Amino acid sequence: MVKTTKTAKATKTAKTTKTTKTVKKKTLVIVESPAKAKTIEKYLGPSYKVKASMGHLIDLPKSRLAIDVDNNFEPEYITVRGRAKLLQELQADAKKSGEVLLASDNDREGEAIAWHLQKAIAAKNEKLPISRISFNEITPQAIKAAVAAPTKIDDAKVNAQKARRVLDRLVGYNLSPLLWKKVKNGLSAGRVQSVALRLICEREKEIEAFTPEEYWTLDADFKTGKIIFTASLVTWKGEKAELHVKADAENIIAAIKDAVFTVSGIKETDKTLRPRPPFTTSQLQQTAANRLGFTSRKTMQIAQQLYEGVSIGGAPIGLITYMRTDSVRISQTALDEVRGWLGKNYPAELPEKAVIYSSGKQAQDAHEAIRPTYVSYTPDEIKDKLTGDQHRLYSIIWERFVSSQMKPALTRTLSADIEALTAVFRVSGTTIVEHGYLKVLKLLAAKEEKSKNFPPVQKGDTVKLERFKPEQHFTQGPARFTDAGIVKTLEEKGIGRPSTYAPTISVLLDRGYVARANKQLVPSVLGKLICDMLVEHFGDVVNADFTAGMETGLDEVEGSARNWPDLIRDFYNPFKIRVDEVGKKLESLKGTLDEKTDQVCEKCGRPMVKKLGRYGYFLACSGFPECRNTKSIPLAKCPKCGGDIVARRGNGKKFYGCVNYPECDFLTRFTPLVGQNCPKCGWFLVEKYDKRNGSRKVCINPDCDYLHSGD
Repeated sequence: MVKTTKTAKATKTAKTTKTTKTVKKKTLVIVESPAKAKTIEKYLGPSYKVKASMGHLIDLPKSRLAIDVDNNFEPEYITVRGRAKLLQELQADAKKSGEVLLASDNDREGEAIAWHLQKAIAAKNEKLPISRISFNEITPQAIKAAVAAPTKIDDAKVNAQKARRVLDRLVGYNLSPLLWKKVKNGLSAGRVQSVALRLICEREKEIEAFTPEEYWTLDADFKTGKIIFTASLVTWKGEKAELHVKADAENIIAAIKDAVFTVSGIKETDKTLRPRPPFTTSQLQQTAANRLGFTSRKTMQIAQQLYEGVSIGGAPIGLITYMRTDSVRISQTALDEVRGWLGKNYPAELPEKAVIYSSGKQAQDAHEAIRPTYVSYTPDEIKDKLTGDQHRLYSIIWERFVSSQMKPALTRTLSADIEALTAVFRVSGTTIVEHGYLKVLKLLAAKEEKSKNFPPVQKGDTVKLERFKPEQHFTQGPARFTDAGIVKTLEEKGIGRPSTYAPTISVLLDRGYVARANKQLVPSVLGKLICDMLVEHFGDVVNADFTAGMETGLDEVEGSARNWPDLIRDFYNPFKIRVDEVGKKLESLKGTLDEKTDQVCEKCGRPMVKKLGRYGYFLACSGFPECRNTKSIPLAKCPKCGGDIVARRGNGKKFYGCVNYPECDFLTRFTPLVGQNCPKCGWFLVEKYDKRNGSRKVCINPDCDYLHSGD
């Protein structure tokens, strides 16, 4: 009996021990996005629970300044509206866990999210261990390595985010009310966005002030044997050929048309083409815009998907490293992997040593360059696992990284000069002698990296003239910014950081300060008005040098080299004095924006008023709100009947037509340039766009040759 009892006790003890093991508390890992959570949870296994915070749960309130300017600019944080339930769920999950690992993105915003979560969870669970983990890629190895080496919250990085948040709040919440009071309700201004707007508006002023000048080029077709090739006039009478008008080209043609054309010399030039470094955020956005036609926002959205994980072979795999970086640094592990892959697939193009690239002086170098997490996942191999856009973006990331660790290419260019009297025509052809890194480029292959045939001619050969090909051109003014162009300029001037380029463009578009036309960024009437006011009264704040200097100050805070309240104080005190002065002295522009017109509302008979809306000026009935009639502003006079040309929309497309339609059928798809008429025929000028020449002014009259109009 006793023996049986001991056995029973032993069995009970064993069961108890076993039960204790099965109820061991899990580790809670908190990331930012659900997609990332799903991928990481599969990597870590059943001992871990991975939840998403969905970004910031705690932040400044939107309804008020919430910055104590008299107490070291201390921010007043609250739970973001609509996020309290999620925060409570995370706090409850933490209470059931053995420890918490905060795995938000490894940048300033991510560090701030982790800091807020740590405080909120610790408030409900005082003794619970809470640590920070970070990683550059979402792969099993990287995640497990991060979990094995938890760290503390980086207070300096949190302070840098806090300083940026406070700085932007102080600028926005002081300038925006000023705009409401003096210009129009609902407007807003921001520290970085206002500088970007200024750059776009100043470029537009340069374009508007530009007057195209005529010039001509002269090509000729020559024949040798059965081969016909084209050469271009490069010198005339020993000097560079400059043909200003048609007569210049005609005079040269008349002088040499009966001359003998002889190959006077052939020059051979070798050129080494070196691979480019792997992508930074700005370079990825620029290349995706130029090669794929992606907006900056679209590029970052797709990159986020590739980073967080795509199902490959039934399991989610993070295909690229973190996509917000200003560094071209590559880890030793990644270098070893890509060199191993190249050694198997392109051994002849593998250099003896790894190629090391240096980042710019302003780079924070917190993350590696953007690269594929596994080089073995070639674009062709995983094409059917990705959407079309995902595949195209992944392809250029993969190509750029792999090619960066290959040998340079070598091209050979042959140039032949063909002389007739004092005219010299030149034809060139390029061949690739050593392909090097070009062997892996498909989407990223450039025109200059492709072969161009050279005609079979030798020095002393006589070639037959087939025909002359004179062509008229007009000088092109500065081009409008595209997404790629503004990102490049912001980076060069040190304005913003990798995480802010796409949001800056998006904010300007969303506010109606800028519109996108033919992939170019065009400031609206409202955007120009806001810019002019800010530049006049706050020119030193909406200034590229000032903004770049503030970015440097934020970097110093992150590097623990500067106290963040001091950085804010140095800026805020003089800024607030200026805001108060402008608020008192600046006359309201509201009355000046609504202009009386001689047009009468056809619905109620009251006069129409010219008003400024989000997308520009329009006509509205002065009887608003009783009468809500509105219509477009006349942009030009119809050359057919003298009626007004206004913006219209049909079949989802915008065009410009006469108000007397259907009696008058005049229309054009080109945007009329308000107040600008052709000096030759009097018809109005339009802005014409094509891929070859970009945007330019032309006369709308098809029978007028002013500024090379043919439409």
